[in-house]
Amino acid sequence: MTSLPPQQTHQRNPRSQAQLWRIISVFVLLIAVVAGWGIITRLDAAHRLDETTQDNATPIVTVMKATIGPTEEEIVLPSNLQAWHEAPVYARTNGYLKKWITPIGTFVKEGDLLAEIETPEIDAQQHQAQADLHTAEANNQLAQSTAMRWQKLLKTNTVSQQEVDEKTSDALAKAAVVASAQANLDRLNQLEDFKRVTAPFDGIITARNTDIGALINAGNAGSGQELFHIADTNKLRVYVQIPQINTPAITPDLTAELHLVEYPQRIFTAKLTHTAKALSPETRTLLTEFEVDNEDGALLAGSFAEVHIKLPSNSQTVRLPINTILFNKNGSQIATLDDQNRAILKPIKIGRDYGKQLEVIDGISPGETIIINPPDSLRTGEQVKLNPSKKTTEGP
Repeated sequence: MTSLPPQQTHQRNPRSQAQLWRIISVFVLLIAVVAGWGIITRLDAAHRLDETTQDNATPIVTVMKATIGPTEEEIVLPSNLQAWHEAPVYARTNGYLKKWITPIGTFVKEGDLLAEIETPEIDAQQHQAQADLHTAEANNQLAQSTAMRWQKLLKTNTVSQQEVDEKTSDALAKAAVVASAQANLDRLNQLEDFKRVTAPFDGIITARNTDIGALINAGNAGSGQELFHIADTNKLRVYVQIPQINTPAITPDLTAELHLVEYPQRIFTAKLTHTAKALSPETRTLLTEFEVDNEDGALLAGSFAEVHIKLPSNSQTVRLPINTILFNKNGSQIATLDDQNRAILKPIKIGRDYGKQLEVIDGISPGETIIINPPDSLRTGEQVKLNPSKKTTEGP
């Protein structure tokens, strides 16, 4: 083989080396580009991850607008219905029940006969009292005539003044005995009248606790037993305990609605008649009495009813749901939202408690955006996001 001249070999080496360097440079550049792309991609991924983490860490909240409370509020309270007049009927004399006239549920008028009592002992005492009265009247008649005769004899000086005074005094004593005997007879006559047990007022007999032949004792003390129970239910009294916080709104013209489970489609109207004008120290409530007409007899005495009372409220204060308020060591607070969706914790002063709502008398103004169910970890200045699935709602 013929070899190249030395000059030609020397001339090709620099060109080959330059090509080699270009190849190496391109290769290094590619490696740098790939490495740079990888670094940029990882930095971008890390940045996106950081943004996602921060975004996920930002609380998502639902908000509402604070508004002024309603001008009228309704409170619902339990109540007892009682008869307008109600009384137990006792016997006023001793004896045995001869007969009873009225079963339970009977409407009676004042003075109607309910039962009759046999009183053999009272009958005998009455006969004795009549005899005692006749005896006293006879003795009195003799004493009066004797005193008159002795008064005439005194004018003739036939008898002494002492004897006349004695006869006159005896006549006065005999007259007093007659009056005593008459009073005793009148008492027994009254007891004889009590053999007839009558209704004290118009009403319905709600109980009968005796039967024919039963031993009857007078009065409600000792062994005395209630014979009948009568109730006037044309009107009913409704007794309601009003909480102390609502007492300033109780006015003489107040009305209420009665709701009973046995009449789901009917509402009864009652009007206020009296209040105790003092709070019970045990319950801190005001006893009030309402009146409801019951001419059709639909309502039964002793029933339970829900009383719905509409009371005027302070229309200048904000009322918020209980789930918007934070209770912590700093007291009562609410979380509001500024224009940049940052939370701001504000202390508030709570007024009346309406159960699911609270009256806020200081610390919040109508129109402010309030966070509902704020987390306990929420701090002032913390960024939050609005729940996209729920719109901002107005206050209660």
